[in-house]
Amino acid sequence: MNIALIAHDTKKELMVRLCIAYCGILSRHKLCATSTTGKLVAEATGLRVVSFLNSEQGGCQQISSRISCGEIDMVFFFRDGVHPELMGQAENDVLRLCDVHTIPLATNIATAEVLIHGLERGDLEWRNIGSPLI
Repeated sequence: MNIALIAHDTKKELMVRLCIAYCGILSRHKLCATSTTGKLVAEATGLRVVSFLNSEQGGCQQISSRISCGEIDMVFFFRDGVHPELMGQAENDVLRLCDVHTIPLATNIATAEVLIHGLERGDLEWRNIGSPLI
């Protein structure tokens, strides 16, 4: 599966800890991320992460585009719910497109762990479209 990782600054450490904890499962999938999140995850885990631009430069739009084209199967988007002003239109588009294209989306650690356990059990194989682009 192609899994996109996005995290607001206050949630990047949480994303890294999730990826460390589930490195064995995530290593069997293709990961992409916005720039800083991808760099932090790759450095901490050794996982191969295709990094796009950072959010301010268009990274969320790059992920949105891939969602629209059927190239993303799952999204982990850890956002700062305490500061909703951090959500820009591009980030809202990621959430909207996950709904439009029926993409499993985790916006917090609890949901991310449920999705990861589903990956481990093979419960989400119906999503696996095998896109070669990332």
